[in-house]
Amino acid sequence: MNRRDWLSRTSAVVATFSLPGFSVGTARAASSFPLNKSKSEWKKLLPPESYRVLFEEGTEPAGSSALNAEKRVGTFICAACNQALFDSAHKYESGTGWPSFWQPLPDTVGTKTDFGLFYPRIEYHCARCGGHQGHVFNDGPPPTGKRYCNNGVALKFIVKGDPLPALRT
Repeated sequence: MNRRDWLSRTSAVVATFSLPGFSVGTARAASSFPLNKSKSEWKKLLPPESYRVLFEEGTEPAGSSALNAEKRVGTFICAACNQALFDSAHKYESGTGWPSFWQPLPDTVGTKTDFGLFYPRIEYHCARCGGHQGHVFNDGPPPTGKRYCNNGVALKFIVKGDPLPALRT
């Protein structure tokens, strides 16, 4: 990464904290989500990589998800609980190697500050099950200027016309 890229990304992170409407620190305890399962229950239900990202807040390697290249019309849902999170009309190519969206569906994600790196970032998760989806940055396209950078293994894609799966209970 060259100096210009580093400065640009650092500026984007700093700008993230001034975004209006962000609910920094609103992530709830696992027991307070509408769908409350133990980590051992989730581990039995999900592939290992999805579990690691969703419930251990891991990150998949950049460029590893087939969903990054998904161009069909449809809905991106939480891989854990099947809640609809993003409309394909809000997806764009960010060049980061992860599926990116400029806006989630209303009331489907929550945010909290993530201090996992040397600088704080805004993490977002499924508001229904608490599964970690990715991070949001202030370097996206209009009209929001936001980039919801999502782990592909935390999502499933449902083509328009196919029924959405039932919400997991």
